[in-house]
Amino acid sequence: MADKLIIVESPAKANTIKKFLGGSTKVLASMGHVRDLPKSKLGIDVEKNFEPEYINIRGKGDLIKELKKEAKSAKKVYLATDPDREGEAIAWHLSKILDIDNQKANRVTFNEITKTAVQKAIKEPRDIDINLVDAQQARRVLDRIVGYKMSPVLWKKVRRGLSAGRVQSVAVKLIVDREEEIEKFIPEEYWNIYVKLLDEKSKKTFEAKFFGKEGKKQEIHNKEQVDEILKNIENAKYIVEDIKKGEKKRNPAPPFTTSTMQQEASRKLGFTLKKTMSIAQGLYEGVKIPEKGTVGLITYMRTDSTRISEEARAAAKVHIIGTYGENYYENRYYKTNKEAQDAHEGIRPTYADLEPEKIKEALSKDQYKLYKLIYNRFMASQMASAVYDTMAVTIDANKYTFKANGQNLKFKGFMTLYVEGTDDKEEREEEMIPQLELNQEVKKQKVDSKQSFTEPPPRYTEASLVKALEEKGIGRPSTYSPTITTILERRYIEKEQKQLYPTELGKIVNKLLTENFTDIINVEFTANIENQFDNIAEGKEDWRKMIREFYGPFEQNVEKVEKELEHVELVDEVSDVPCDKCGRMMVYKYGKFGKFLACPGYPECKNTKPIVETIDEPCPKCGGKIQVRKAKNKRKYYICENNPKSCDYISWNKPSKEKKK
Repeated sequence: MADKLIIVESPAKANTIKKFLGGSTKVLASMGHVRDLPKSKLGIDVEKNFEPEYINIRGKGDLIKELKKEAKSAKKVYLATDPDREGEAIAWHLSKILDIDNQKANRVTFNEITKTAVQKAIKEPRDIDINLVDAQQARRVLDRIVGYKMSPVLWKKVRRGLSAGRVQSVAVKLIVDREEEIEKFIPEEYWNIYVKLLDEKSKKTFEAKFFGKEGKKQEIHNKEQVDEILKNIENAKYIVEDIKKGEKKRNPAPPFTTSTMQQEASRKLGFTLKKTMSIAQGLYEGVKIPEKGTVGLITYMRTDSTRISEEARAAAKVHIIGTYGENYYENRYYKTNKEAQDAHEGIRPTYADLEPEKIKEALSKDQYKLYKLIYNRFMASQMASAVYDTMAVTIDANKYTFKANGQNLKFKGFMTLYVEGTDDKEEREEEMIPQLELNQEVKKQKVDSKQSFTEPPPRYTEASLVKALEEKGIGRPSTYSPTITTILERRYIEKEQKQLYPTELGKIVNKLLTENFTDIINVEFTANIENQFDNIAEGKEDWRKMIREFYGPFEQNVEKVEKELEHVELVDEVSDVPCDKCGRMMVYKYGKFGKFLACPGYPECKNTKPIVETIDEPCPKCGGKIQVRKAKNKRKYYICENNPKSCDYISWNKPSKEKKK
């Protein structure tokens, strides 16, 4: 008989905390949620004030029996599920199943799985926070109502099995809207003029860029303007008109939040959001380290706060001064976004002395990469700024103004360890300009003009979509990864070379939903709903009242849409491919695996065909057509139409214009 029973969510977490507690303590895992809404029906009694009809999750019967048996025999049961709304809800569901009074201080939470944090939490149990539970229930109930009521519209008009979701549909809309912006974009021509100049004293050259005329900025839109400027400066002297010297500081980025960790892991490591969260979960729950046993290496990975505990800051200070020296340390605090829940710290290593290189052998390749990213980002966040000497020079050439900027890294500071990535094109590091003097002449070496065109906004990547969702207040740290994973799995969007594209199916679904559920599928509504969830979590709003106010107008809208669409048939796009069984022109349909050709004579004629994508280049071996196919990992490959009958050509690389072998 155990004195204490502690219930956590995962076996890995259970193994890590077992070693911190005495032999009479038993630690079991609930394996995530134990109760949920039924899959086969709405599961919400609208007439009884939106009472959720929770049932035990199928397949968890034996586990629930074991938990009940152990809870009955233990003197005290502690519910130590994750320290967020989802974890609070799991603890509440466990208290219902195990018949534990949730007012009897049996909830324990820890932001990091260390001996100190776990033992402190066990000594300071609290009641289950019903406000957090209600915020999670509100999200679950609202999302169930939206999905359950809107999805049948898609079944009737597009295809059975499709589903609509409150946050997912808005994410798809962002991607579709961006694609439309790109398609409508009209490039505009612009030119730049660069001049290479020589400082005769130092014999050093530097580059200056055309700015305008007589100090006023002037844009160049065509070749005629370029030719006129070049003609007017052909024999001009280049005179230094102004010099500004200064010092510039570059500050480190704050410790990771869930969002910034996902973005950086995508940019720097090429990880998907799902992979990042899975690896981070493992690092949080515990990794076996030689001579230390199982150790939780990072703090809780679902957070939108950049706050750091004083103990962690003190440990970082000791490590930085000891490793790099006093001048590399700076006492830094970071402001947390006003929308952040701030329940947890930012993501950081639990032990400052466990440097990535020291424990590399104990980690998998991907664990090491992510741990190093988290460790270095945190340490850099407590380090001194990088310092640059800067110089900005204005040069006159026959009343035309050219400008040159240069900088020189004087002190690396935090950049010794870590530099934040960016989604934009990498900036070119500016070199220092020679030490020039006012009114000095610099000699022209070469003049270049370059034609460019404005570019459309870039397609979203997983990283930039997370950034956009966060900036617009859509979703929360726990929802970014499942949202993007879901819309990829539903084939509403596709990913190619990191870029996210809407599929034809995604465009059709988005059009149907945005035209008919304008109030639901929009950024402002979704962000406002998130704020209401936050208010519920803080005890400022009643969750049932919030659902009631939402449900009335929403239900009326659904009924109106169903009536309006009753006699509307979506017309299938006709292809130029005849059905080889009955001769009708085949139409494009959308199935589980994407677009395909089907005979419009269904059910009399059930003929279907896959759509074969080909490229213009012939097969380099036999001259046949090259087909584009996708492997299981979604990567494209190129194969000859005659493979395997008479040609064995197959390649990951697109064939180029070469003579047939």
